[in-house]
Amino acid sequence: MADLIELISPDGGLVAAIDSATGSLVGLRSGPGGWAVLDEARSARPFDLLVPLPERRRNRTRDVAQARPKVVSPVPGASVELQWDELRTGPGTAHDVTVVASYVLDGDGLVCSMTIDNRSELIVESAVFPYLTDLQPPDRAQDFGSFTYAYGTARRHRLWPQFDNVVGYYGVDRPTIIQEPHAITVPGSPFLLLEGPGRGLYLGVDEAKPELMTFVLELEPGYGESIDARVPVGPTIGGKEVRLELSTVHLPYVMPGERRVLPAVRLQFFTGDWHDGAAIYRTRRRTWMGSSNPPSWAREPHAWQQVQMNSPEGERRYRFTDLPQIARECAEAGVRAVQVVGWNDGGQDQNNPCHDPDPLLGGPEELRDAIAECQALGVKIVLFSKFVWSDRATERFRRDLVRLAVKDPYGDYYMHPGYRYQTVTQLLDINTKRLVPMCFGSAEWVDVCRQEFQKVLDAGADGMLYDECFHHVPAVACFDSNHGHRYGAPVYAHDVDFVGWLRAQSDPVRPDFLYAGEACTDWQLSEYHLSYHRSEALDHLPLMRFLRPDALIMTAVTGFDDRDMVNQCLLYRYVMSYEPYNFKGRLTDVPLTVAYGRQMDSLRLELRDWLWDGEFQDTIGATVIDRASGRPHAPYSVFKSASGTSLAVVVANYSVKDEVVVDVRTADGGDAAGDGGIAGSYRLVEGTGWLSAADGVRVPPRSAAVVLGRPLG
Repeated sequence: MADLIELISPDGGLVAAIDSATGSLVGLRSGPGGWAVLDEARSARPFDLLVPLPERRRNRTRDVAQARPKVVSPVPGASVELQWDELRTGPGTAHDVTVVASYVLDGDGLVCSMTIDNRSELIVESAVFPYLTDLQPPDRAQDFGSFTYAYGTARRHRLWPQFDNVVGYYGVDRPTIIQEPHAITVPGSPFLLLEGPGRGLYLGVDEAKPELMTFVLELEPGYGESIDARVPVGPTIGGKEVRLELSTVHLPYVMPGERRVLPAVRLQFFTGDWHDGAAIYRTRRRTWMGSSNPPSWAREPHAWQQVQMNSPEGERRYRFTDLPQIARECAEAGVRAVQVVGWNDGGQDQNNPCHDPDPLLGGPEELRDAIAECQALGVKIVLFSKFVWSDRATERFRRDLVRLAVKDPYGDYYMHPGYRYQTVTQLLDINTKRLVPMCFGSAEWVDVCRQEFQKVLDAGADGMLYDECFHHVPAVACFDSNHGHRYGAPVYAHDVDFVGWLRAQSDPVRPDFLYAGEACTDWQLSEYHLSYHRSEALDHLPLMRFLRPDALIMTAVTGFDDRDMVNQCLLYRYVMSYEPYNFKGRLTDVPLTVAYGRQMDSLRLELRDWLWDGEFQDTIGATVIDRASGRPHAPYSVFKSASGTSLAVVVANYSVKDEVVVDVRTADGGDAAGDGGIAGSYRLVEGTGWLSAADGVRVPPRSAAVVLGRPLG
């Protein structure tokens, strides 16, 4: 085709085709004869911009042919830039907006970027680029799906032969997959994988630019059979094209007279499974962002306890003077730190952002004295903190802080439904405290946070755990320019910077202060020292651990004989957070869990060269086969030693009653001892000695084994 511009990566592993007549990406394949994700894409469009009109908000460029673009400074086979000097959104309707789209080959990837110069009187609200309008599965005889980050793990959706609709069908024209509000941001979910059998396509942000961006998948025109979410099998149905569309959606809110450059997006093929796709992001991110440096005590293998002093319903189960006894119990159990929740006036999730020590628990002086006594016992105290919300029911919010709340386009604040605690009236959502997301684009609100954070420092705490630092739901952008930011500014834009702002206060007096947060995004872990999440699932996928092999990640251990969760912590190098009675109890309430946890931590300390200081590989580098069935066994994980010369494999057995006997082999199939190999000896968490693996690794129910290439000790 005369109008076709082809870009071919140096190794030939990626071939892209752009129609110069329309500017649309019409071809994308993984080398000659490879997977054609796009193959002369039907209904191809170069982009889709939303430019709302007063009488029609859904005013889009999607369904209107644009003028032929200018082809600007192409580099044959390597890059092309296309320019449109106006936008069309309807017959005879043109807007004074210039759009420049570029496609540039960078190694194995295609980098797509867009600039919008808005000289019209309208707001360019959203922009889809790159736009893949006709996705083809790599193998129509097998499953095809999507993979994205979600709360420390991953979320998968089916695309073929079934398609998962995740939104209310009443609100869209066709089945749609879109991310949750807290993931509609580059820091929240910076990449998406399209997964086929043994191969996939990576799409991810390619620079450290914290703007609003998400991925939307749609099935055109809709289901063939809706009862089982079936994708029509033919190219058409009822005279309509059958297509899978993938939109990379930016929400820039480009104002009249404003010119904006959107975050660059990388497309790159990979061979293998999700590890290989996620590794592309991990490699790219390392070029623009590093990792935090935790205090020395936190870098050692250790465990925590979380305890709640008071809920919003005024339980006050402990006073501050009880903390030293809790710390003694921790010291006796080998637990290094206590996260104290509900210590603030009003209790957990009430009176936000107030961080005044509750006077009915003992007040500031008793808290300081109690923390000092705990520290003398060798136990660190980390105070639960919350800055993202304001409690709507407080006079402080109604009279003053309401000005600093995130505002919607109509000038109203957003509201989170809040969390329900303990009493029947709260559990029925009758008297629940509603929470209002606040604007971190406001210097005044940040100053409020600094004042509240000072109270944590004044208490003498060893650190803080910032709860819900990863989201501002339901807000994603703030439209109140009185806060000192642009219209439609992303509310997540300062999530990484926030720790730096607080460190300006803490470093001069507490350079060893620990900054922890709940389910920190990958970008936040460049500043936060530790991320806490809950991962109680048999099929938990440790995506964040794979993205950040060295990060401190902690998970909740709540059961009364919670061996499987302890084993999960061994598998994935998670710090244990003991939380009996859902963090309302004491360690003495869960002696079975604590005893097994101590055994696990002892083993982890003994083998720290692999299990703590080594590099987590997930399942890369070894296979584990169930001898009885001949099938792969799960879960297991692989660690490379800190010296890089050998591997250790952790094998867990989640069965309640059945022992499993497995063979552990290196990735090349070997099972003999040797450098880099997995071999002859293993040790159980509850065991005291090394056992031979000659007849297989025998893992009792609810236990775990560590397999090494040589015995230790």
